[in-house]
Amino acid sequence: MSFEKAVEAGGEGLETDVTISYDGVPFLMHDSTLRRTTNVAEVFPNRTHLDASLFTWAELQQLNAGDWFLSRDPFGTVSSLTELDRLQAQNQSVPSLAQFLEVAARSGRLVLFDLRRPPYGHPYGDSYINTTLQVVQAHINSSQVLWLPSEDRELVQAVDPELQQTSGEKASLQELTDGHITRLNLHYSTMSQQQIWKYQSVNISTNLYVISQPWLYTLAWCAGAQSVTTNSVHVLSNINKPLFLMTPEEYSLMWILTDAVSAFLIIAIFIFHWCVDTRAHAHTHTHSCCSHNYHPLLIVTSGVGLVKLCRAESSRLLMKSYY
Repeated sequence: MSFEKAVEAGGEGLETDVTISYDGVPFLMHDSTLRRTTNVAEVFPNRTHLDASLFTWAELQQLNAGDWFLSRDPFGTVSSLTELDRLQAQNQSVPSLAQFLEVAARSGRLVLFDLRRPPYGHPYGDSYINTTLQVVQAHINSSQVLWLPSEDRELVQAVDPELQQTSGEKASLQELTDGHITRLNLHYSTMSQQQIWKYQSVNISTNLYVISQPWLYTLAWCAGAQSVTTNSVHVLSNINKPLFLMTPEEYSLMWILTDAVSAFLIIAIFIFHWCVDTRAHAHTHTHSCCSHNYHPLLIVTSGVGLVKLCRAESSRLLMKSYY
C-alpha cells in the first residue's frame, strides 16, 4: 500500500529492505526481527526474538503488518488517510519481493533494495543472492533495478548486465568503473558537491538518503545529486525549484548589500568608541583634583562615600597610565 501511495505522489523510484524466508521466499522487512512492525507476539509468542528469516512464508502470512502503522503514525500521515485507506492498512500482511516488484513494473518505477544476508545455518545462506536475482528477473525489467548487494557482484553482472549496478560505498573512479558501477547510494552527510561532480564526470549518478526536509532537499539539489531517498515524497514532489535559488543578479546584489552593511557597522563602531574615549578623557581631567587638594585623613572624617569616589577615580587614573 505504501508503495502505491508513493507512486501516486509522484515518486520516481521505490526503496525497501529484503529478507529471505526460511523456505526461500524473499520478503520485505526492515528490522532483523518481527516485533516492531507485526503482531508476532500474539501469533507466535515464544518466537518474538527470532530472526525474521527463520520464519517460513506460510508463517509470515499469518501476521498483521499494518496495525502498528496506524497506532504509531511514524511519519505523521495517518490523518490524511481515507477510511478505505485505513481499512486497507489495518489488514496489511507482510509483502513479498515479487509483489513489490509488480507494483514497480506496472508503474514503470525504479527499484532499490538492501538485501540482508541470512544468519549462519540458514538453508539459503549460500544461495540467497541467486534466489533473489531469479525473483527479480521473473517480475520486472532488469533495467529498472538498482542492484545494491555487493556480494557476488561480478557474477550478478555477468548473469544480468541490464541491472544498474549500485554501490553503497565510495571508492576511486577506477574501482567503480571497473565494477560497472553506474550509481552511488550514500548518506547525504558523506558527500560534497565536489565529490558528486567528480563521480558525475564519469557518468556515475548519486542518490542521497534519507532526505525528508525541503531545505535539505534544496541543498542536495544544488549540490548536483541526481536523486534522493525520502520518507516525505508527498512533500518533496511539490517542490519545483530549489528554495534558495538565486539569479546571478540577485546573488551580486546580496553581496553588495552585505558589504555595505558591514562597512556601515565598522564605521559606527569606530565612531562609538571614539566618542566614549573622548568623554572618558574629559571626565578624567575634571576629577583629577581628588588626588591633589585633599588629604586622605581629612576625607575620611568628611564621609566614607567621598573617600570611595576619590579612590575609584585614582584607580582609574592609574589604569589609564598603565594602558
